[in-house]
Amino acid sequence: MDNGFEIRERFAAGAQYIGGRLRPGTSGRHQEVVNPATGGTVLRYELAGTEDVDAAVAAAREAFPGWSGLTPGERSQALHRFAAVLDRQAGAFAYAESVQCGKPLKLSTEFDVPGTVDNTSFFAGAARHLEGKSAAEYSGDHTSYVRREALGVIGSVAPWNYPLQMAAWKILPAVAAGNTIVLKPAEITPLTSLMFAQAATEAGLPDGVINIVSGAGRDAGEHLVSHPDVVMVSFTGSTAVGRRVAELATSTVKRLHLELGGKAPFLVFEDADLDAAVQGAVAASLINTGQDCTAATRAYVQRPLYDAFVSGVAALMEGVRLGDPFDPSTDLGPLISHQQRDRVAGFVERARAHATVVTGGEAPGGALSEGAYYRPTLITDAAQDSEIVSTEIFGPVLVVLPFDTDDEGIRLANDTPYGLAASAWSTGLYRANRATRELRAGCVWINDHIPIISEMPHGGYRASGFGKDMSSYSFEEYTQVKHVMYDNTAVARKDWHRTVFGDR
Repeated sequence: MDNGFEIRERFAAGAQYIGGRLRPGTSGRHQEVVNPATGGTVLRYELAGTEDVDAAVAAAREAFPGWSGLTPGERSQALHRFAAVLDRQAGAFAYAESVQCGKPLKLSTEFDVPGTVDNTSFFAGAARHLEGKSAAEYSGDHTSYVRREALGVIGSVAPWNYPLQMAAWKILPAVAAGNTIVLKPAEITPLTSLMFAQAATEAGLPDGVINIVSGAGRDAGEHLVSHPDVVMVSFTGSTAVGRRVAELATSTVKRLHLELGGKAPFLVFEDADLDAAVQGAVAASLINTGQDCTAATRAYVQRPLYDAFVSGVAALMEGVRLGDPFDPSTDLGPLISHQQRDRVAGFVERARAHATVVTGGEAPGGALSEGAYYRPTLITDAAQDSEIVSTEIFGPVLVVLPFDTDDEGIRLANDTPYGLAASAWSTGLYRANRATRELRAGCVWINDHIPIISEMPHGGYRASGFGKDMSSYSFEEYTQVKHVMYDNTAVARKDWHRTVFGDR
């Protein structure tokens, strides 16, 4: 299945979507979108420059009064039409997502695209539920109430691991609340973000409400984050880059939302269902080839189950099928690039000096040698303070460590600067409840790991950032609160004037 020509034809006019139409970039530099499974070029396009960012922000600024001036019901109807367009084009979105990311088509078809459609439907409904506080007389004859209002032009930067879903998570709550937006996708995976914006236009959203600038982070990204007409910045990516984004955004006093790295613990107590935990660990560590900030990366297993858990995970990992993302039998696709594969391999090779690679730890040969593939890797005997345990790897690597007491297990799970997600596995109510209370992460799963839903928030603690994606919490972040207060009587106004200025 090769639709590379159709993609090139679709984006022949350029890979910038500004004011409701495609246009070429102006940076003078070009970027290739590469299929990680084959190394073949899918699209070559001109990157956005600062002039493109300025044009996109201007288009968003021009569209803001009209879009924010619509009633919530009118914005809701537009987003419901948007969801219907996305649903009709689900096959094209799934193909484009898989070809630019290398993820199995079944993952794009069953997870990425349906999740995006559902998220669009959720925010279509949420648009009608933006509320303030009830009116009351808190001071004499004065009535006060609180309004929630749109902010203005939002600047967002999305990563390459889930290009479609991350675009949706940033765009939907912003526009549902009445804002307009300029999104910079990762320059290596712009296809589905561009298609998302095109679908919005097809659904009837006004030109300029959603704009896409496909450019490099140091040029287009930094200019967008620093732009004086951008009032809020939402960024998903590494903690290191997040610090730079925060520095740029706070210099102009912008509101900031950061979803950063993770190093999720997978905590298995001695009373856990062993088979369920083993299967959960393999699925949670290999989802999207491990390129997921909530992926299980550190499994802590209470000593009575430790050996059986390691054996079970190793056996399952060895049975995982690597292959063509468009082959229905493929379980695991390639990493996003050869550069990322080499980065992951470097972590594993350095770990061999002090830890045991139980299975995996290599790139496959043969028919897969041209792609950025890496075998599922299980590591044991690593020290808690070692690089392989403490640093985000972003690949199909799981490290398993034993613990003895419940206190020790929770302490080890929390021994990280990150706090995005965690899971605990136990059949005991007390242990499960304790884990939900004491694990320091924005999401804690019990006897599961990875599922997300549109109605519930996603976001982290500490070095994993702050702010929430999805849910009504995300919706409210894209609004500002205004206190409105007025006199109930003309006499009161006259008396107040005399008090301040005297009779005139």
